[in-house]
Amino acid sequence: MAKPVKIILAGEGGQGVQSVAEIIAEAANEEGREALYIPNFGVEQRGGVSVAYLQIGDEPIGAPKFQIGDIVVALSDRAVHRTKQYVGPETIFVYDTNIEGIEDDLPRNAKKVLGIPAIDVSKKELHPRVFNIIIMGAVIKATEVVAVEDAKQAIEKKLGYKFEKNPKLRDMNFRAIERGMELVASIL
Repeated sequence: MAKPVKIILAGEGGQGVQSVAEIIAEAANEEGREALYIPNFGVEQRGGVSVAYLQIGDEPIGAPKFQIGDIVVALSDRAVHRTKQYVGPETIFVYDTNIEGIEDDLPRNAKKVLGIPAIDVSKKELHPRVFNIIIMGAVIKATEVVAVEDAKQAIEKKLGYKFEKNPKLRDMNFRAIERGMELVASIL
C-alpha cells in the first residue's frame, strides 16, 4: 500500500490556499482516489495565516493529522514561519520569490526548496486573481498527485458559473495551471 501524499498549503487569508486544496481534493475524488482536506484558519479568518492540510492516496487515509509534509507551500513570510515545523528531509518546500527578506528563514532540512515567482507572473502575464491557480499548477507538477486534466475539471466544477458569465476566465485559469507547472518544471 502506497502512503498518501501529504500536502500543506499556507498563506495569508484571502490568498486562496483553501480553494486550491478543495480543488485538488475534488480532482483526486474524480479520479476515484481518497482525499482528506482539513482547513485551519487560525484566529483571524481575514488577515491571519490560513493553512490547508491535504492528503491524497489510493487507500483509505487512517488519520487526518501528520507531522511531515511531502510538499509544503508557503505564500507569505508568516506562512514560512508557520509551516517550517512540517518540513523533513524528503519534503519539497515551495515559496513565492516575491516574499522579501525570508532567505534566512527558509528551511534548511528540506529535500528541495523551490522559489517560484507566482505573484509576479500572475500580475504581468495573467491576472492577480489567478495567483493561487499558478500555485496549484506548481503543486500538481511537483507531486503529480492528480492529473492536470482532472484539476481543470475540478476548477470547472467549482468556478463554472463564473466561466459562463465570462468565458475568458476559463482560459485564464487553465493557463495559470499550466504556467505554474512550467515554473516548477524549470527548477526541478
